Amino acid sequence: MKNFSIISAIDENRGIGINNQLPWQLKADLKHFSEITVGQKNNAVIMGLNTWKSLPEKYRPLPDRLNVVLSKESISDLPENVLNFQSLDEALKTLEEKKISSKGGQASGLNEIFIIGGGMLYASTINHPNCNKLYLTEILKTFDCDTFFPEIPSVFKKTQVSDNQEENGIPFRFAVFEKISNDIC
Repeated sequence: MKNFSIISAIDENRGIGINNQLPWQLKADLKHFSEITVGQKNNAVIMGLNTWKSLPEKYRPLPDRLNVVLSKESISDLPENVLNFQSLDEALKTLEEKKISSKGGQASGLNEIFIIGGGMLYASTINHPNCNKLYLTEILKTFDCDTFFPEIPSVFKKTQVSDNQEENGIPFRFAVFEKISNDIC
């Protein structure tokens, strides 16, 4: 099965949302999210149904990415180009086989797969053997949240961190955590 990454913005208490919305407005974070998840194209984003519903309609589906919605029930009102699966493993298996037509008309496999939320999906995927990287916007402040990012397992080590930035009075930085093998060669 293909490896995947998780991307999220978290506050100092690992808060990620309230009432199915982001508790902060950071254009730099949204730009960073788009740059990472679009990348060199041919990427997929996997989200839970509540995350799908939280996206503003004008951004559904997220452009330039294959959108996948996980839900235990079949969803009949998704756009034609959005995939729906009942389990992550079913989605990963199908996406591994998926061929996407690039601009040149040649079909190629997906480059990267990203889990983009919400809280329950993060919690069920962070310890998955195929989860190999976390892209986290670390909000250096606390917010009133009702949804939280799970504890980061010790197999992940911070390998990159940006300088601190500030927008709308909110300090933040971008960090990358990579899974470090426990095997000693």
